[in-house]
Amino acid sequence: MLTKTILKKALNVKHTAIDNVTFGSDDSIIVRVRPTKGEQCRCGKCGRKAPRYDAGSGIRRWRTCDMNTHKTYLESEVYRVNCPEHGVVACAVPWARHDSAFTYDFEHMTAWVAVNCSRKVTAEFMRISWNTVGPIISRIRQDADFDPKSRFDGLVNIGVDETSYKKGHKYITVIVNHDTGKVIWVHEGHGKGVFSLFFKQLTKEQRASIQLVSGDGAKWIQSCIDEYCPDAERCIDPFHVVQWAMEALDKVRAAAWNDARKKVSSETKRKPGRPSGDTPKPDTTAKDIKSSNFALGKALENLTEKQRAKLELIARKDNRLYRAYFLKEELRLVFHYGLDAGKEQLNRFIKWAQHCRIPEFVELQRKIRRHYDAILATLEHKLSNARIEAVNNKIKLTIRMAYGFRNIDNMMDMIMLRCSDIEVSLPWKGQILTHTCC
Repeated sequence: MLTKTILKKALNVKHTAIDNVTFGSDDSIIVRVRPTKGEQCRCGKCGRKAPRYDAGSGIRRWRTCDMNTHKTYLESEVYRVNCPEHGVVACAVPWARHDSAFTYDFEHMTAWVAVNCSRKVTAEFMRISWNTVGPIISRIRQDADFDPKSRFDGLVNIGVDETSYKKGHKYITVIVNHDTGKVIWVHEGHGKGVFSLFFKQLTKEQRASIQLVSGDGAKWIQSCIDEYCPDAERCIDPFHVVQWAMEALDKVRAAAWNDARKKVSSETKRKPGRPSGDTPKPDTTAKDIKSSNFALGKALENLTEKQRAKLELIARKDNRLYRAYFLKEELRLVFHYGLDAGKEQLNRFIKWAQHCRIPEFVELQRKIRRHYDAILATLEHKLSNARIEAVNNKIKLTIRMAYGFRNIDNMMDMIMLRCSDIEVSLPWKGQILTHTCC
């Protein structure tokens, strides 16, 4: 077998002729190549045949996968063609994408490493710049995700949530298909304007197929559902509902701690020196209430002996805080039942909270009334935002692994590669995407 044939197999290039091989000054391998006759004079953007325009930029190099420890480059002449559709552009080459300095194999290898490792490891392993990884990811996503709107076909149950990606209230909106567990859409920002952009991409048939939408208690979610898919039901996430009760309970605890602290500070301070035997012990109510946040946050059946003792102490010292704890438990138990029993439990909570004379829980029951139908839909269909919260955690991990992203588009492309149905394969496992030749 000829040496050039072996080298062509090793480089994994098609429609390519090899002229010669040389070594660079840095001990790199430089392979001089050219497209075969049928692949010459093609537009770099659409791949169609076009007449040659001029010599262009002359000789160019493309980095390809290393050979052992040697960096390897493909070198070829690049001229310009006059495409009827795109005008004067650089000609296409069968081994690399347009406007890329890397071959298909190298970019697929880089994308696979980036999806499975941190960005710093990727840059060091592939021996490229840190800032080069992001554009490679974007090009891979653009080619692999050639029909993104196909994800919107047959949508039935979707979840929507916003997650922060940077300090300063920088958010992205993420939409997940509950039936597949994959991200189908991600966009910068949050609110009604961003969520509306998602629905505007859908056809009437795609909107009509959506039956359930899960999310938190944001008003813009319901307003978008009413406008774009009024036949769909909204399911509110149980975690967020219980979180509302926890926030109300924490406000009651903070108020109880402040009252106990003021009471202690207003008492007469003891005289200096050793106290007498009949001196009463200092009041530790404020300290006990301050350290009770963990016990108050746990379910009643999960309390340890120490935590139960602390709850009993709260019952003796502050009946208001004690009642607030059981109001929180009453709301938590709503989601442990089916539709009928859960509805009865929810009505019982609303009635109790309405007359409890605790302002925080009186306000909470008003909020529960506003989301009453969404809570009942959650009880009926058992749909929560647990799946999308797991995706959000994966997104946070992606951002941490990359030590943050300067380019928001690169970040969203990485999220789609990691969390959607796009499959990133190694060069020897997957099919390398190239221009479709006409």
